[in-house]
Amino acid sequence: MQKQYPQKPGIDFILKQAFFYWNKTLVYQLLFSIIYFSVFFAAYLYIENRFGIYNQFSSAFLEYLQVGPKGIDTLNQELATIKSSPNYSYTTLGILIVSAFLYPLNLGFFQIYRKIDLKEQIEMSDLFVGYNGLNFFRYTSYFVFWFLVCDMLKVTVVFPLLWIMITLFIAPLMFFQNKTIFEGISLSWKAIKMYFVEILVCTIVAVLFKYVGFAVFLVGALFTFPFWNAMIYSLYKTIFTEEA
Repeated sequence: MQKQYPQKPGIDFILKQAFFYWNKTLVYQLLFSIIYFSVFFAAYLYIENRFGIYNQFSSAFLEYLQVGPKGIDTLNQELATIKSSPNYSYTTLGILIVSAFLYPLNLGFFQIYRKIDLKEQIEMSDLFVGYNGLNFFRYTSYFVFWFLVCDMLKVTVVFPLLWIMITLFIAPLMFFQNKTIFEGISLSWKAIKMYFVEILVCTIVAVLFKYVGFAVFLVGALFTFPFWNAMIYSLYKTIFTEEA
């Protein structure tokens, strides 16, 4: 990133640009979601059949619904017991591993959007570029780091949102400029200080639109779920300047 930023962009421009990329790649949005959810839920079903944590939670809440408010203490004790069990730890670890494995799939959209800018032919293999070589381990390691920090900050709503904003540009900075995680955090923080309102508004819009498909039509989620990547790329392209 060069020392000088371009002229401050408008929120409407960033949003229109993000929706342009998303609309141009609906087939790949659908393919991404099918692959992501198929792998994730297949792994989740295996983990659940192996450790049975979901059934334990369901049983605890069903008992609480039958007893009513007076059973809140019993419910809290049962939930604490479940969360302290080895099977709960194994389940959490399993879901983290699956999520980390799937994360590089997001990087494929950066490749696709860049090809749109360059007017190059998009290929199916572009979606899987995040799995090429040692970069796969860089991206999965970053996701694990991101998840663990976010998990520690989840005691409040503000801190996780701030963490999301601080780490918003790490993935494209790693992908396009080969930056490290901490270099990415430093550059992202500089961008936030200059474009806080734009980044905050676009982050909220991206999160809302990402999950709107679940609220309207379940099938629609297959198209809206990956929208987050288009917003990140639009912000990155607008705010950062890559050195030749």
